[in-house]
Amino acid sequence: MNNARRVFDYLFVPPQDRSDHLIARWLFLRSLGLIYFSAFFALLFQVRGLVGSRGILPAAEYLQALSGFGALRFWYAPGLLWINSSDTMIMLLCWAGLVASLALVLNIWPRAMLVVCFACFLSFVTGAQDFSGYQSDGMLLEAGFLSLLLAPPGILPGRGARYPPVRAAILLLLWEWFRIYFQSGVVKLASGDPTWRNLTAMYEYYQNGPLPTWIGWYLQHLPHWFHRATAAMTLAMELVLVWMVFLSRRWRVACFFIVTAWQVGVIATANYTFLNYLVLALAILLLDDAFLKPFVPTRWRSTLPYDTALGNDTESDKQQMSGNEIVASKITRPFALLRTTLMAIVLTWIFYATTVPFVRMAWPRAPLPIGPVVALEPFRIANQYGLFAVMTPHRYEIEFQGSNDGEHWIAYPFRYKPQQLNERPRIYAPYQPRLDWNLWFASLGSWQEYPIVPRAEERLLEDDEAVLGLFASNPFSSSPPRFIRAVLWQYWFATLEQKRAEGLWWRRQLVGAYGPMMTKLPNGRFRILDEPVVEGPSQR
Repeated sequence: MNNARRVFDYLFVPPQDRSDHLIARWLFLRSLGLIYFSAFFALLFQVRGLVGSRGILPAAEYLQALSGFGALRFWYAPGLLWINSSDTMIMLLCWAGLVASLALVLNIWPRAMLVVCFACFLSFVTGAQDFSGYQSDGMLLEAGFLSLLLAPPGILPGRGARYPPVRAAILLLLWEWFRIYFQSGVVKLASGDPTWRNLTAMYEYYQNGPLPTWIGWYLQHLPHWFHRATAAMTLAMELVLVWMVFLSRRWRVACFFIVTAWQVGVIATANYTFLNYLVLALAILLLDDAFLKPFVPTRWRSTLPYDTALGNDTESDKQQMSGNEIVASKITRPFALLRTTLMAIVLTWIFYATTVPFVRMAWPRAPLPIGPVVALEPFRIANQYGLFAVMTPHRYEIEFQGSNDGEHWIAYPFRYKPQQLNERPRIYAPYQPRLDWNLWFASLGSWQEYPIVPRAEERLLEDDEAVLGLFASNPFSSSPPRFIRAVLWQYWFATLEQKRAEGLWWRRQLVGAYGPMMTKLPNGRFRILDEPVVEGPSQR
């Protein structure tokens, strides 16, 4: 019993003597605020075209379809859009999240701002349907929720020395960091993809990802030995090196520098939204304050009323803290006990819900109850990860085209997707263009599997302003075209010789029609004039 109490106190009761993660917590929360800011900033320019009332997949229509489930609809799609799903409400959520994330960066009322950020982002994720099915969204929601129990209380908590972080919150955030890597390594081998087994997975990786960069273009032209080496290092890091998180302090510090350098390389060579930035931020918790102490400005140290992080606490500070704690314990002890108990239940639940899928990767028939796992699924706070289980062997691009005569077609220019052959691939991350991303996934299947394609065609026939805002420009500015279709191209990086001679970054070949050719009838309804059948990716 005493051992159980000691474990409980160690995990869920803030240490009263000294915390070794005050600086790391401060840095992590500022970084998390910046990541939230980037997510809401990107949504400001896209959300109406994606899920607005006239968007491609209106959130209001989705929620209306769920209304038949009664009270269960609030579990299927938890969020604030049940109050109101109008365009005004959707934009209000984005602005509220943007302001709250900025306040979190400035360390103003961090706990309250984390609540606002989580509620607003969860509301978008649950209402955005296909536009929020990314692992990065789940990573942010999981980290954001756990950070609620990491952040210090108060409107202006400073470095939070009076409120050291709960160890369980730090451990679960590091557990998330570990699972992102290790589960990604496991699925690479478990998927049976031969390119990971023979170390050829990186041969065309830089070319075939959702949004390549110009740095990736140059790396793609390096010799095969380089790509085989990076594939081997990827597996070694994900399956072996990340176990250093469970070793001593010196190993964790070394691990931080290795994975940080790796993630910087990934950011430079591929646009994976805020995913890699979040993984970088989580890695900050590998460091303790003893390591970070030399990098803390002297003026910061003077602002710590109880400098536990740096070991400079004075006797008067200790006496003042002791007196305050005695008074506070007499007044709030029942409330504090209830709060600690609830926090322990929630954190234990999340740990269980994330451990069960982890265990079943090695033991599929493990006799573990699945109910607690399923109960948390809609909230995206206990996720299973697995990046790049199967490498994409080709690059296909969907292009929307309009015409007034059915013979001469004009393409709608994208803002971020590869399209013009002489346009240099740029670095956009952490900004995430969600339509461009989803079209990359859609190109690997059929238009029947991805309703965003015909829905986008309908909106273009209506000359919808919100959806047109997702494109670089409107080639039919005077009036919408009579016909819309979606065609499929296959893209490759241009060769070094083509780059030098013609200034080309890309080359492409038309595969054929991808989506239906549609027109809008006088009665406002749409008609499919031609319904192509495109072979699946494996047959192309």
